[in-house]
Amino acid sequence: MSRPNEDPSPTDPSSAPVTGPQPTVSGGKEKVPSQIKVLIAAAFVIAIGYGIVAPVLPQFASSFGVGVAAASAVVSAFALCRLLFAPASGAVVNKLGERPTYLIGLLVVAVSSAATAFAETYWQLLLFRGLGGIGSTMFTVSAMGLIVRLAPPRMRGRISGFYATAFLLGGILGPVVGGLLAGFGMQAPFIIYAVALLIASAVVYFRLKNETLATRKATNPQPPMTFREAFEVGAYRSALVSSFATGWTAYGVRVALIPLLAVQLVGEGPQVAGLALAVFAAGNALALTFTGRLTDKLGRKPLILTGLIVCALATIGVGLVSSVPMFVILSLISGMGSGTLNPGQQAAVADVIGPERAGGRVLSRYQMSADAGQILGPILAGALADAAGFGWAFGVSGGLMLLAALAWLPAKETMPPEGDPQTETPDEGDRRA
Repeated sequence: MSRPNEDPSPTDPSSAPVTGPQPTVSGGKEKVPSQIKVLIAAAFVIAIGYGIVAPVLPQFASSFGVGVAAASAVVSAFALCRLLFAPASGAVVNKLGERPTYLIGLLVVAVSSAATAFAETYWQLLLFRGLGGIGSTMFTVSAMGLIVRLAPPRMRGRISGFYATAFLLGGILGPVVGGLLAGFGMQAPFIIYAVALLIASAVVYFRLKNETLATRKATNPQPPMTFREAFEVGAYRSALVSSFATGWTAYGVRVALIPLLAVQLVGEGPQVAGLALAVFAAGNALALTFTGRLTDKLGRKPLILTGLIVCALATIGVGLVSSVPMFVILSLISGMGSGTLNPGQQAAVADVIGPERAGGRVLSRYQMSADAGQILGPILAGALADAAGFGWAFGVSGGLMLLAALAWLPAKETMPPEGDPQTETPDEGDRRA
């Protein structure tokens, strides 16, 4: 789910009261809990808002008379603050709970976005965007924690797919809406984003009740899961590796190097680059329509391995082709690979934590691995492209995905048995995997 983290508590789970909402059953089929639907709707609004401001931000920074590097630093400041604040956000989730942290994070981003619109100097702009990154990691980690707690065990793959699709569609529509707002000035997108976040905050505040989110007031609450405890589980270790590789390749290198490759290697301009990015998103969305359900039916590991291998081979191929049709086709396949692995990866992490434990620190480290890959990928792969060519840059990036697939081979399946829906953690033997 992203991309798009939490924690909670031990006692005998069989005697502990059920704290989360139970799935609605109709005709023998589980339905997505209403609280999850609220989170999915909020994710869509957030993604549209981010998509509105993302294309405008570099131009807005340049309006303060700075160069390209300084304008790019405003974009990096957001991601860097997300990475640096991730450990603290996990502790905040454990302390305050998922819902308060989620709301605080949304409000922080809303205020920072509004402040960005009225920044009078470059350094104010840099500061406000950095603060937005702090709020972003707060609501990202807490949203993951809420999904861990509220999603029925055998619907985690589907729900992760729904959540990712909401972000993806919002990210696609956002730039379109942003283009329509171009005539209102560069400040308008930031103000609209702030208003959208306030609306999302209000919906979450009124529609999600504390008591439905496991307030941990039950007798003998379980303590939060520690990072060390989760790290003993083979599937979690594997998820950290694949999250880093996905952040590096699918989110970092794809956005940073595909436009340059389109111009310098394929010999075409921004139109082809935009087409390649669009078909990656289309492939991602296409895969998400069925891979979430397959993840809950076949297990997490088969879909993760398939997605990693498909994305890896397509990424390697992108760096080797010189024709526009193959360039676009491989971008589509790469997107499908990414959409195949993400629901299973997020569901596996949720399986490790389970609904009766808080996992803020566990989820924040998982998010950090993706953020670190997204930050390092464009820098190191870009340097490799300068030194040895795009073929090597995309080859190494695809190779990281293959290494991540190897990391998953010894990990045991985490999906709870169908006959035992309350089984929320992987077998103890997996701690030695």
